[in-house]
Amino acid sequence: MYRRLRDLREDRDLTQRALAELLHVSQATYSRYESGGLDIPSGALIALARFYNTSIDYLVGLSDDPRCFH
Repeated sequence: MYRRLRDLREDRDLTQRALAELLHVSQATYSRYESGGLDIPSGALIALARFYNTSIDYLVGLSDDPRCFH
């Protein structure tokens, strides 16, 4: 579901553990975010959008423009 999360992380050579630490969750929880097995809380989406300097719409696939801020 959130393939872009994985793609953004891998493009920056980051581990799931590193992003989990950023979000203050376990690596297993973050893995479930990426796979769509667990809904991502809005606070975590905001933190990821800020970290990657992109929009939440882009992260969740509502926009194909990473710079699209509404």
